Order: sequence, then C-alpha cells, then structure tokens
Amino acid sequence: MINNQNETNQSNVEYERFNSDGTQKGRKKAKKPKGFIVFILFVAFAILLGNSMVITKENQYKLIRQFGRVQRVISQAGLSFKAPFIESIDTIPNELLLYDLPASDVITSDKKSMIVDSYVLWQINDPLKFAQTLSCSVSNAERRIDTIVYNATKNTISNMKQDEVIMSRDGKMTITVEAEQNESTSNDIKLPEETKEVIEITSLTEEIMAQINHVEEQYGIEIVTVEVKKLDLPDDNKQAVYTRMISERENIAAQYTAEGASQAKMIENTTDKEVAIMISDAEAEAEAIIAQGEAEYMRILSAAYADPEKTDFYSFVRALDALKASMTGDNKTIILSDDSPIAQIFNGRY
Repeated sequence: MINNQNETNQSNVEYERFNSDGTQKGRKKAKKPKGFIVFILFVAFAILLGNSMVITKENQYKLIRQFGRVQRVISQAGLSFKAPFIESIDTIPNELLLYDLPASDVITSDKKSMIVDSYVLWQINDPLKFAQTLSCSVSNAERRIDTIVYNATKNTISNMKQDEVIMSRDGKMTITVEAEQNESTSNDIKLPEETKEVIEITSLTEEIMAQINHVEEQYGIEIVTVEVKKLDLPDDNKQAVYTRMISERENIAAQYTAEGASQAKMIENTTDKEVAIMISDAEAEAEAIIAQGEAEYMRILSAAYADPEKTDFYSFVRALDALKASMTGDNKTIILSDDSPIAQIFNGRY
C-alpha cells in the first residue's frame, strides 16, 4: 500500500533542474482538472453554433454568401443554418420603404417654372438582383430612384401646361354644365340651370408612373407609387403669377357682372311687358263689364217704360232726378212754367 501510494504521488509530480552545480530545485506542477477542458469545449461549441445560426425576421431578406458569392436567399422568417466561418450573411429589408425626394425645379410646356416636392414608396422584390446591381445598399437604391423619378417627373410636366399640371394633381376636375332648357309657350324667361360635375382625368401620379417601367427589371426593386406633396412657384415668379391670377379673376367677375346685368334687364323688360299686358286686359275687361251694365240698365229701363203701370212712376222719378241735377249752389228754388214737361209730370198731365 505504501509503495503504490508513493508511485502515484511521484507520477503526479514533476521535477525540473535549474542549477549547474548539482543542486536540485523542484517545483511541483499539478495536473489541469477536466472541468476546465469541458468549459473550453462548451465555449467553442457555443461560438460555432452562434456563427452557424441564421435568424430571419418578417421584414428581412437574408443573403448567404460563400467567398463573396451569393449561394442562396432566405425570404421566410424563422431559424436556419449556414456553414460557420465559411459563409457570411447580408441583410436587406423586406418591407415597404419611404424615400422623400428633395424639392426640384421643373419647367412646363408653356415655359412656367414650378417646384415639385414628392416622395416615393418602394420595396425590394428581387433580393438577388438587388445585391448584384446595388450591392445590398439602400442608399444606392435611393440615389437611383432619385434620378429615375426626377427624370420621369421632368418629362411628364414638360409636356403639360401649368394649368393642366395643377388640375391633374389629384386626378379629378370639376366642370360647370348648363342643363338643357325646355321649350315653353309662356312669356316667362327661364335661365339655364348650372350644375357642377366631377370627371376623372389622368392624375399626375399616373402620368409619372407611366414613365417608370424599367426599374424592377434592372435593379430588382419596385416603385409602388410616386406622390406629389407640394406644387409651388419660385419666389421670383410668385408675384407676377399672383398679379396675373388677380387680373384673370377680375375679368371673370366683370364677365359675370355683365351677364347678370343683361339677364336682369331681360327679366325687367319681360316683367314690364307682362304688367302692361295684364293692365290692358284688365281695362278691356272693365270696359266690357261697364258696357254690359249699361246695356242691362237700358234693358231694364226700356222694360219699365214699356209697362203702362210703371211708366208714370219712372217718369216722376226721372223728373225728380232732373230737378236735383239742375239745382246748383245755395239757391234751391226752381220756377217752372205751367207748360213745362216737368211741371206737367208733377201735375199729372203728361
């Protein structure tokens, strides 16, 4: 037992000689524990596993490269693996991106300068081509989009007049339509009714998008839409344009005023004519009624005088009326001769 124990102790101890004079100095070196080796192996495994795992999010593409060449594209969200230390990863966005273009000057077909401020919604639909042409760089893509959209905007607006650019901004235009006037036999004048109608026209966005047709095939990206935030005029042209707009509005107002005065005069003349016709018709009707009354009066009077029983009474009444009509002023005395017809009526000898 003692010998075996000594042999074990000697096997676990190493002696090193350092002096040349024959003296020995020894240092006991302990053997490394197994736990430390296990720890080193675990760390190495963790590093190896972490370098081989690929975590893809919902809004990402993962490009696996081997010695700089793309081997595969991961577009599904989840966990996947790659060869550690040999393959590398590039991450590009898989979502709708917004790029705000800087404001730029463009010139219309009628030589009017305008400032256009717009933005672009775009996305990557071919990550492999995007990596090959734009080196997986979003900033490179935005520079290309800036150039493409500016050229499309310039070409579109340069073929349109300033008024057409303004009207086509939202793709709708309001026009005033006069309703058809029905025929009327009366003397009334009915003014045509005006109605406003909204018609659909090609919007400025659609015109610009029609100029962009090669981006997807060339760079692996898709421009979803181009929206114009603001259309403005250069500061040095604003005052002149405002002056011209005020003059145009004044001319339109003067035209409306003249048309209104003309229509008012027509209505006034028509009303005066209708009033004159109504008065003439009323006077004619009154004369007809008076004539009818006088005719009726003469008929009644004739019938009264034709009746012997009433002749004396009506003759007496008419004599009184004649006397009454002859008495004027303050003198109420009338002297009649005996042979006077009125005196004969009063005396009953007529």
